[in-house]
Amino acid sequence: MSALPDVIVVGAGIVGAACARELSASGLTVTVCESGVVGGGATAAGMGHLAVMDDSDAQFALTSYSQSLWRELAEELPKEAEYLPCGSLWIAADEEEMREVHRKYNYYRERGIPVEVLDEKQLGEAEPCLRPGMAGGLIMQADGVCYPPCAAKHFLEASGARLLQGRRVTAVDEGGVALEDGTYLAAGKVVVATGAAVTELFPQIAVTPRKGHLLITDRYPGFVKHQLIELGYLKSAHSVSSDSVAFNVQPRRTGQILIGSSRQYGATDSAVENTMLSRMLRRAMEYMPAIGELSSVRAWTGFRAATPDKLPLIGRAPGFLNVFLATGHEGLGISTSLATARLIGDDLLNRASAIPREPYLPSRAWCG
Repeated sequence: MSALPDVIVVGAGIVGAACARELSASGLTVTVCESGVVGGGATAAGMGHLAVMDDSDAQFALTSYSQSLWRELAEELPKEAEYLPCGSLWIAADEEEMREVHRKYNYYRERGIPVEVLDEKQLGEAEPCLRPGMAGGLIMQADGVCYPPCAAKHFLEASGARLLQGRRVTAVDEGGVALEDGTYLAAGKVVVATGAAVTELFPQIAVTPRKGHLLITDRYPGFVKHQLIELGYLKSAHSVSSDSVAFNVQPRRTGQILIGSSRQYGATDSAVENTMLSRMLRRAMEYMPAIGELSSVRAWTGFRAATPDKLPLIGRAPGFLNVFLATGHEGLGISTSLATARLIGDDLLNRASAIPREPYLPSRAWCG
């Protein structure tokens, strides 16, 4: 009989795969349970940005820490992961949004993040396909993008973990997990990284699925040079109650252009909705008119796990000694996957952490 694993990780999206990699690197034996495709689910529906964000100090701490970990392993990523250190460019459409540019500039500079303010002329030079008349922007040079499904696959392969695929986990307890075929798998610890599906195992947790649309074009090298994000994104795409769209596009190493973004609460059907896709494209054309002339290849959707305070749930599940959660990342699961995995490892192994773990503890979103 084979020895019991030290840890079972439930979910092989990018967060679960990163956890497997981190825990294996820490000397633990790991089994990963995935009912579907490695790097599927929310990972396949992510834009792949590796960005530092500042909605809150806790969000900044997690994203900046994770970005440093991404840079450390960039050279080990395979070509298929399409890691591209293109930087992010936040676009200000008017003077009100330029005030936000300067606020963000000061915030990041005080914390050692490389940033630069662009005026209207400099913005046009940086991204010639933007429409004239924008007020300016903020470049974050250290940001990047990747292709999340292949990054997740690489993390899992690098972990050397045993993969059990095609059987859904139906219950979790202190000693392991139960599978839908009646099998029980025992382990010392369990890490649940199933995104929005976490409520199937823990219905008392405050995580809500948020549907998003993405569209990718044919190859147009040089059309977009940076990841482009409208500053209105903070008002529209991060609405916590209503459907919204925002301009967010990024270049891919293939020369393709990934176009987002949309957010919907309450939607349960994974089908592409032409109305929402049209809204998203019209918004993109307000910033880059010529984008409407490009040929698209595919549109798809996914469901991202959102929490009320926009911070993920990382750490021991309330009422458990051996069960840990790594979920609730919404649109930042790719960016924060490596930091999430490191914090899970720190918690599970009683190590000191580089950043405080308290803001992300699951107890704040536990209703039972």
